[in-house]
Amino acid sequence: MVAASDTAELQEKIKALKARRKAILLVHNYQRPEVQDIADLRGDSLELSMKASETDAEVIVFCGVHFMAETASILCPEKKVLLPVLGAGCPMADMITAEQLRKKKQEMPDAVVVSYVNTTAEVKAESDICCTSANAVQVANSVDPQLPIFMTPDRNLARYTKRHTGRNIRWWDGYCPIHDNLTAEQVQGVKAAYPEALFVAHPECRPEVLDLAEEVKSTSGMISLAVNSKHGQFIIGTETGILYPLSQAAPDKQFIPADPRMVCPDMKKTGLRDVLRALETLAPEVKVPEEIGKKAKKAVDRMLAVPRG
Repeated sequence: MVAASDTAELQEKIKALKARRKAILLVHNYQRPEVQDIADLRGDSLELSMKASETDAEVIVFCGVHFMAETASILCPEKKVLLPVLGAGCPMADMITAEQLRKKKQEMPDAVVVSYVNTTAEVKAESDICCTSANAVQVANSVDPQLPIFMTPDRNLARYTKRHTGRNIRWWDGYCPIHDNLTAEQVQGVKAAYPEALFVAHPECRPEVLDLAEEVKSTSGMISLAVNSKHGQFIIGTETGILYPLSQAAPDKQFIPADPRMVCPDMKKTGLRDVLRALETLAPEVKVPEEIGKKAKKAVDRMLAVPRG
């Protein structure tokens, strides 16, 4: 933990070294508040993936988890991509391997493989197109309607996508432990305590939880909704790190966690000292092998080409 008295000093050191390194800091909405405060760009997976491909920085410091840094490396192979804590991973991404997906493709040779960005580069390389929680419906609708779809790795996002597209979708039985642990009973209890609040859920939640939601949004979608909605109270069904940018974006509104225990340990691994050390040493670097990167980039590029709706 960083003492409050040290935070400002560390942040200033990072800013100065970042300028010398010609680096840019990409920070996911679930990261620690003090890390979010020094972000050049803060957002969700879709936004950060797109920004990673557009930046002219020589070094990308990705404050998130491993698959996000891999995506930046895929889109920017000429840049040095740093993940301050190499052990910051994603349990859901680890639920499927490239070998498992290749076997599944043999069983379903006609299916179009749509992989959530919460997957390894090797899995992306075996996929036809990627998606995020923000654009999964649009991506599925972009697929030839005559073809079946196989979605990896999140069963909840796949069920949500199937419901909102009516497409022939099957899925890998993976899930985000943080979102999947939220129950309908918990949500009903919070809604009873805050009857005027709007319940906003992430599509990684279970179907019965999404059934209770007035809105289903990605993290950045939640922020946009909070800013533009006339509602003053929101129950938030996602990782609690989002409460910080929500409170910054709409300080006059109240945000209640659907479950305060929805904390992703991996998203909280990165601290200011880790960011500073990464800039000092230009390590740990995440570099996707060229052959895998080229194949994975095709799937990511197809995703980025789908119109956002």
